[in-house]
Amino acid sequence: MDKMDFKKQSEKKEVKKTCCEEYKSKYLRALADYQNLEKRTHEEHVRLRDRVTAQVCAKLLPFLDNLDAAQAFVKDPNLKLIRENFIHMLHEMGIQEIEVLNKPFDPYTSEAVDVAPGKENDMVVEVTRKGYAFKEIVLRVAQVKVSKKVGE
Repeated sequence: MDKMDFKKQSEKKEVKKTCCEEYKSKYLRALADYQNLEKRTHEEHVRLRDRVTAQVCAKLLPFLDNLDAAQAFVKDPNLKLIRENFIHMLHEMGIQEIEVLNKPFDPYTSEAVDVAPGKENDMVVEVTRKGYAFKEIVLRVAQVKVSKKVGE
């Protein structure tokens, strides 16, 4: 094998190596793009599912209010069982009651509907309608009575 053949073969190897590296680089970029697309698609799917779940559950909250009102007047163990099962189902779906009683008033989770005398300003002293949240989404704000400090 003479020097020219060896040089041509070396050049061919370099061309093939460069070409192979280009294809590998393109493949890795395409793979990364595809993985990013999968991740974005999954995140969008989760957001959409959460939004739909929140909308459906928000529509169910008046039913829970009606069960609470009925239980206040009717002392039926079956009604209590239905209410407990309904609350359990909501909890399984990720719906939680927003705890606001005896906490500082927060306009993002509560709506002040009345003022009551108290020892401190802007403390929730009574909940007139419960508020609920799904994950970070407030489905319904709580309606509350807020304290107003009376003179000393």
